Amino acid sequence: MKIVLTWLCNAAAIAVAAWIFGGISIGDASQDGWEKAGTLLVIAAVFTAINLTVGRVLKLVSIPFIVLTLGILLVVLNALLLLLTEWVTGALPIEFHVDGFWVALWGSIVISLVNMALRLFVDTE
Repeated sequence: MKIVLTWLCNAAAIAVAAWIFGGISIGDASQDGWEKAGTLLVIAAVFTAINLTVGRVLKLVSIPFIVLTLGILLVVLNALLLLLTEWVTGALPIEFHVDGFWVALWGSIVISLVNMALRLFVDTE
């Protein structure tokens, strides 16, 4: 149940980031609302799986550098995980685009803030 809540929180956070930044696009322009929602759920599932596997390993290995940079490296790692999500969904018939590293960096900040706000109301731990 906790993974499902994490997945839904990630879906909401990715949707907010795509709404704020034009450089993050979900789905095709020809898709209607329900099709975009399905695309968003698939993207969030991939993002959640990447964060729970690759993200945890990267963060564990990077602990000394995270401490040295006072946590700034976490933002960079999250941006790289967002770009990895774009790459993985590119192999699927899913339309998800992030226009470069800087958009991914700002998008990861928004995704982190939205997730933090949602987790105040939803217990995912």
